Amino acid sequence: MRTLIFVVLLGTGLHGAAAVAHSLKYFYTGSSGVPNFPEFVAVGMVDDVQIDHYDSNTRRAEPKQDWMSRVTEDRADYWERNTNRYRSHQQSFKVSIEDLKPRFNQTGGVHIFQLMYGCEWDDETREVNGFHEYGYDGEDFISFDLKTETWIAPKQQAVISKHEWEENKGLIANRRNYLAQICPEWLKKYVDYGRRSLLRTELPSVSLLQKTPSSPVSCHASGFYPDRATLIWRKDGEELHEDVELGEILPNHDGTFQTSADLKPSASEDWGKYECVFQLSGVKDDIVTRLDKAKIRSNEKNSLVIPIVIVAVVVLALVVVAALGFVVYRKKNAKQPPSPVTNPEVMEQLNPKA
Repeated sequence: MRTLIFVVLLGTGLHGAAAVAHSLKYFYTGSSGVPNFPEFVAVGMVDDVQIDHYDSNTRRAEPKQDWMSRVTEDRADYWERNTNRYRSHQQSFKVSIEDLKPRFNQTGGVHIFQLMYGCEWDDETREVNGFHEYGYDGEDFISFDLKTETWIAPKQQAVISKHEWEENKGLIANRRNYLAQICPEWLKKYVDYGRRSLLRTELPSVSLLQKTPSSPVSCHASGFYPDRATLIWRKDGEELHEDVELGEILPNHDGTFQTSADLKPSASEDWGKYECVFQLSGVKDDIVTRLDKAKIRSNEKNSLVIPIVIVAVVVLALVVVAALGFVVYRKKNAKQPPSPVTNPEVMEQLNPKA
């Protein structure tokens, strides 16, 4: 079971160019007691790219990608319908938090109620996987198993909901239909709308970095798209696992990604046997960077420059302070609907047919 996370503001994440697996996910987050944050936030994601946004402050569903303007070709009232759907869940999530507090013997404090649902579709195998999962205060609460058409309750407090929802055969049929049919259909449409953006590839620039001569050598790749990529170190053509620390794939401000892999070479005379290899999904050729001392960028080269800059800044600051002091001296002198937890009928609203 997946662990739900507190979705605040989602940046642009991206999934693969020539990747055959696509996903459509919706994240709803209701909060209580969180200052300076909307009590309800909803976002839609296609291949981990945010496509829309709604929160209790704006109270409107809004597109987050230019190509999402095409949705009105299939449904003219798309944005109005989604706005109304999000507003409905805003109210039900607020009631749900109040319903869950006594189950967990809680009163006040900060509490988070979440829902993640959607589907994954493989355009090569045609396999579809659906998911519908609730979380409370950062932990799994209850989820729907599409294969067995049952609800799984990892928390004792969720057992009552499990029994109620499994007795509602209409609810089960609704979830099965959405996850297995409607969701994949819309996912295919979204991928088609954003094909030019979602299915593109961009290769990174690769650099070798080292803080000091005794520090590990870092192979840093930045500017690649999509995020389905790997960065490894090899020696004599064999992939290394020891003395290698792999970094996470992180987003850049422009929608591309970056990652790094640190290597502790065994001996300086063997450096010519090492190479950093970047592989991007859908791209045939790898980017291979051989370990070469001459190509390593080190902080030591700039070690003498930093003190000089600091001194210059301090001197400039003193001059400015003195000048301002002189000027001052001269001037001185002259701002409800039923809960989805207790009422399973609300779950039927979780069907974004728009």
